[in-house]
Amino acid sequence: MGRVIGPFGVRGWVKVAPFTEATDALAAYPTWWLARREDEEGVAWRLESARTHADALLAKLAGVETREAAAALKGSLVAVPREALPRLDEGEVYLGDLVGMTVVNRCGESLGEVAAVESFGAHPVLRVATEGGAERLVPFVPAVVDAVDRERGRVEVDWGLDY
Repeated sequence: MGRVIGPFGVRGWVKVAPFTEATDALAAYPTWWLARREDEEGVAWRLESARTHADALLAKLAGVETREAAAALKGSLVAVPREALPRLDEGEVYLGDLVGMTVVNRCGESLGEVAAVESFGAHPVLRVATEGGAERLVPFVPAVVDAVDRERGRVEVDWGLDY
């Protein structure tokens, strides 16, 4: 749900770049899980305080008392337990849930599997790994994505094999 981008001040606060639509959304969760890589389980940290600062979130985690301790967390991914997330309405999906789904175009051709969802600014982009080892970048926007079928584990898109 975010990434620690560095320390803030000298009293152990960290600056977090949120991956959420609302900058302060992470502040609603009392416990954060920090991990160096996506494939790590992570370590639980109790959130003592948080506030927004421009387009970032400043957070004070229990046990992090110095700038050096905060700097050691730089680059860590911030997550919250799945059961703590709000329920999804019909037609909604968490971007992380797209990873592993098969991407199929309107002709029924498989473009590959979603390896990651990237954010380059304007909108999310699906990084789709092909069977041959190549990758495609597919914009995750309504003009391209026709449907996301969570039950079948597939994303249906208007995207050609030769794009």
